Amino acid sequence: MADITRRLGWRHLRGAPTAHIRHHRSGKLLHDGPGLSFWFRALTAALSEVPVDDRELAMTFHARTSDFQDVAVQATVTYRISDPALASARLDFSVDPDTGVWRGSPLEQLGTLLTETAQQHALAVLARTPLASALVDGVTAVRERIAAGLGAEPRLPATGIEVVAVRVMAIRPEPEVERALRTPAREQIQQEADKATYERRAVAVERERAIAENELDSQIELARREEQLVDQRGTNARREAEEHAAADGVRAEAEATRTVRLADAEAARSVRLARAEAEGAREVGDARAHAQAAWLRVHSDVDVATLHALTGTRLAENLPNIDSVTISPDVLTGLLSRLGAGAGGDEVGA
Repeated sequence: MADITRRLGWRHLRGAPTAHIRHHRSGKLLHDGPGLSFWFRALTAALSEVPVDDRELAMTFHARTSDFQDVAVQATVTYRISDPALASARLDFSVDPDTGVWRGSPLEQLGTLLTETAQQHALAVLARTPLASALVDGVTAVRERIAAGLGAEPRLPATGIEVVAVRVMAIRPEPEVERALRTPAREQIQQEADKATYERRAVAVERERAIAENELDSQIELARREEQLVDQRGTNARREAEEHAAADGVRAEAEATRTVRLADAEAARSVRLARAEAEGAREVGDARAHAQAAWLRVHSDVDVATLHALTGTRLAENLPNIDSVTISPDVLTGLLSRLGAGAGGDEVGA
């Protein structure tokens, strides 16, 4: 849309670089070209704005295949107006001099022309193609046929239209047919998925079995090593007991030897002591015997009175100390009687 401003009864138009402006006044062409900017009077000016950029026209239409199946075709046609003067002469691209808005709908007319022409060629191709082939190879065939048909359409160059590209995005059947067509593939995919699942489960079971076998082998190996460990511990314990027993035997033998040696030493010492005591006793006895013999030899030469005197002296030496003597009348009477009896006897003897 052209940008038009007002100034004191005059109008100023400023066009875009992608818009071709044609300005006529009284049948004369005053301005012609893209991206123009000029002043004009609204009452005497005839303005046309023709877009010269590439335009995308999306279209969707229905067709029927050779096996009487309805399909929907989605396509896009890229076009541009290569001859703005010819297009403005064939189509109404005139704009309001006050607002710059198209007075007609030229782009809709172009869209209808392109859509109907493309649809005509697509229908011609699909009408001779079965549904399965149309779904597999129909996109390429339809695109090539539409491009060739639009390129050979005489009305488009006569209108100043150039087709740049044609794209066909999809050819789709009706939803029920599409679901029916999807069913075998889905069944096959499901079967493959089930097969993959079963294979995965089988692999998982095999792996679990291998893991279980490895664990069992590990447990068996561990039990075997534990058995070896127990045997080794028993052997070590027996060896240790034997070594302890041998050590105790050596210790007991040493103790017995030491005890025997001590006993022998003690016995020898006792024997020596007994011998010494016996020798001492014998020597003492001999000495006493010699002394007694000497004492007897000495006393054998002494008279009786001297012996009595020595005896009294020895007796006096061996008597205990007497501090006081108590003589009862009975004892004194007895002693006096004995003394008196002794005196009378002596006299009688005299």
